[in-house]
Amino acid sequence: MDVPDSKPWVQEKYIHLVFDISLWLKGVFALSEIVAGVAAYFVSQQFLLGVVQWVTADEFAEDPHDAIANFLLHSVQNLSIGAQNFAAIYLLGHGIIKLWLIVGLLRKKLWYYPVAMVVFGLFIAYQLYRYTFTHSPLLLFITVLDLIVIGLTWHEYRYLRRTSH
Repeated sequence: MDVPDSKPWVQEKYIHLVFDISLWLKGVFALSEIVAGVAAYFVSQQFLLGVVQWVTADEFAEDPHDAIANFLLHSVQNLSIGAQNFAAIYLLGHGIIKLWLIVGLLRKKLWYYPVAMVVFGLFIAYQLYRYTFTHSPLLLFITVLDLIVIGLTWHEYRYLRRTSH
C-alpha cells in the first residue's frame, strides 16, 4: 500500500510537536541547572568529596587507575571556593534565563522568539569559547542541540507570524 504524500499541515504538526518536546526537555534541563546552582551554594567541598569517594569506591577497588573515577576525585579535590561560586552563579543564571524564555515560547508570545534565538546564540558562542579550553564532547553535543532548537524556534516563529494574520 502506497503512503500518500504528506500534506503541509501534517508536516507542520510534527515539526511543532518536535519543537514542543525540545522546549520541555530544555525546561527540565533548565530546572536541573537551577537546582544544581542552588546546591553549589550550599554544598561544601568536604560533602562533595565524600559523595565522590562513596560513588567511586567500587571503581577504585577494581581499578585504582580508572580514568573517570580519578577525574572526578581530582576535580573535587581541586575545586576552589571561587570556582564553586562561579558554577553556582552560572548555573542559576543560565537556568533562570532559559526557563523564562521557554515559558514564553510555550505560551506562543511572538516577541520571545527573536529574543530566545539571540540568547540561545549567545549561549552557543560561550559554549564554543569554553570548548576551546575543555575540548569537552558534551559541550559540542549541547551546542548541536541548541542549534537545532534555534532552527525549530525560527521555523515556529515564521509559522506563527504567517498564520496569525
